[in-house]
This record gives sequence, C-alpha cells and structure tokens, in this order.
Amino acid sequence: MADIALEGKSGKVVIKNIGLLLSGNIDQPILEADTIVILDGIIQEVGKFKDVDTSSAKTTIDVHQTCVAPGLIDSHVHPVFGDWTPRQNQIGWIESTMHGGVTTMVSAGEVHLPGRPKDIVGLKALAITAQRTYDNFRPNGVKVLAGAPIIEKGMVESDFKELAESGVKLLGEVGLGSVKAGYEAREMVAWARKYGIQSTIHTGGPSIPGSGLIDKDVILEADADIIGHINGGHTSLPEKDVCELCEKSSRAIEIVHNGNEKVAIAAAQAAMQLKCPHRVILGTDGPAGSGVQPLGILRLISLISSMASIPAEFVFCFATGNTAKLRQINAGLIEPGRSADFVFMDRAQHTSGKTLLESVQLGDIPGIGMVMIDGIVRCGRSRNTPPATQIPEVLGH
Repeated sequence: MADIALEGKSGKVVIKNIGLLLSGNIDQPILEADTIVILDGIIQEVGKFKDVDTSSAKTTIDVHQTCVAPGLIDSHVHPVFGDWTPRQNQIGWIESTMHGGVTTMVSAGEVHLPGRPKDIVGLKALAITAQRTYDNFRPNGVKVLAGAPIIEKGMVESDFKELAESGVKLLGEVGLGSVKAGYEAREMVAWARKYGIQSTIHTGGPSIPGSGLIDKDVILEADADIIGHINGGHTSLPEKDVCELCEKSSRAIEIVHNGNEKVAIAAAQAAMQLKCPHRVILGTDGPAGSGVQPLGILRLISLISSMASIPAEFVFCFATGNTAKLRQINAGLIEPGRSADFVFMDRAQHTSGKTLLESVQLGDIPGIGMVMIDGIVRCGRSRNTPPATQIPEVLGH
C-alpha cells in the first residue's frame, strides 16, 4: 500500500475530451465543460479546451467522451488501523474500496478495535492515535478522516477541548457507548460543537454489543450534526419516524448501504419532497457484520436513483459535494481550489441504458475506468466494477 507522504506532486495535469462532467454541486450537477487543468494536486481551471491553459502539461489524459465526477466520499466507515479490519479479518479493504470510486472516507468511530478502551483516558488516546496514524498513512492515496471517539459517561467539557487541541475533529456514533439519553448527549454534542468537533448519532436498533436503541426523540433532543445511518445500521426505526426526523431536524440525513433499503428510499424521497436534498449524504457503514462493500457507494447511488426516481446526477451529488460541504472536506466538487480527486466512469458494457446516467437510473452501476487522487492516477480500469464501455487513456508524462 502506497504512502502518499513519500511521493512527489502531480505537476501539471490536463484532463481533456470529457463527455459528461458531474460537478458534485446539487444546484448545478452537470457542468458545460470538457477540460480540467490540475497543478500539484489542486484543480486550477475547469472549462472548454480552447479557453484554458493546457500548455506544458506533465501528464495528459484523454477521457474519450466518457464521464468525470468528483471522487466519491464514504461518510460512514469504521476503520481500525492501517488497511485491515478485525471485524471481517480482511486486509486491503480500503484499497479495494478505491476501486469502487471512493477517494475519501470519514470514520464514525474506531469501534471494532479488539479490547477498545472505554475509560476516558483510553478513549481519548485511541482517538488521537487513530487521527495521527491515518493522517500519516493513506492506503493507495485514499484519505481516511479518522479519530472519532465514542463518548462515555463522565466526560466533561475539558475532555472535548483537549481532543480538539490534539487534532480530533469528529465524534464517533453517539449511542455506541454509555451515553444514550438525549439530555446527556445534547450537552456533550454542544461541547464538541463549541470546539469544532462534528458529531454523528446512531439511529435505530443496536448494532454492536454495548449499543442500544436510539429513537427519534433521543435524536431530536441530542441534535447531533449528522443523523447517522437514518435508515438503520442495521435495524431501522419505523418509516414514519424517519420521515419525521427529516422534517423536524435540520441536520444532515445520512443514508447507508448497510441499512434498511426500503427506508433508504423513503428518506431520500422525503428529503426531495421537503426541498432539502442538500442535506442527504451517503455512507456504507462498513466494515460491519454484513462485510466490506467496495462498491457500496455506487450500489447505493443506483438504488436511490432507480427506486426513488431521483435523477442520477443529483444522487451523485449526495455522495460527493453534499458530503464535502457538510463534512468540510476540500474535495467532492469540481471547481478551482479543490483537491483533484476524480472517478472516471462510463456505462457498463452491455447495460440497457443508452448513457451512463440512464444506466444508473435503470439500476445498474457504472464501470470505472480510472481513479485519481490529488492529481495522481491510482488505478486504471477497476477490478471490482463491471468493465466500462470506454476507458481514459494517458497520452504522455
């Protein structure tokens, strides 16, 4: 597994001949542009080939009229250390997920560590260690935003101040530890928010030993920043309660692969009906008892688009720009100043859809032809998706 810290910068990269450019911005999901110019891993220009500076490129990529989209962001994962998960005793799961188009992952807690400490000193030490290790190690370039402590009874405001000063920016799922009452959670969530730490709350029935039911009343009272796996992880709240959460809360609506699929559709449709699709973000909630899903985000996109009847270009925004904005990540949108993290896609071979977007809306996942992180090509044709009809070509270095 490559450690990006040991590598050079991308230099100037030109991506040309783009047939479909998905922006990640739900207010304008498709851009009228065919060329992207990158310098040292950062997007410099987006526009028509004739209008941008393509001279002196170190690398040129011809997309052959296929699709370029922001790299997908998995808003809900449970890493431990390195590219190994003890939950399924699997090595290489993060690199494999990159072959599913995911370039950034956000931890919802390092809960699967054998012997995970639950005392206050230990849980803080684990969070700081996880934050540091994934800041230093990126499996094949994938950005893992980790270090998400599971809050426990007895924590005080100074604990959250210490965590923030140490670089921790996330809380693990509220409800996986001993803090389960709404009033207790609300106080700690407020302390976290005061010091710039974003919170996620568990939704639905218990998932691991020590967790429990977190119902809609607790979620509304706790007022965490992210309504984690609103469709359950695995067991969902009643559909009417989920729709009520969408209506009564203003917080992010996180839909996951490892949850109730029927309720996932209901939550997505509720967000559209309430005219707040910008609140919807996607995750896998893996590794979990149901395994690791390298194509989990793509499968969730095709599920929501096809079953909830939402145009595919909007659903791709759920997994890119929406998450980037709500999670404050400098990726997920194709615009100058953002990280050059891209997934290059085309309709899968022999899909019944005539275009990539149509194929997704019919329920098929696309074929990935290339993944780029920080302007560096991380893989060619994906080993996990069905083969893309057309793939990008690197013309020169």
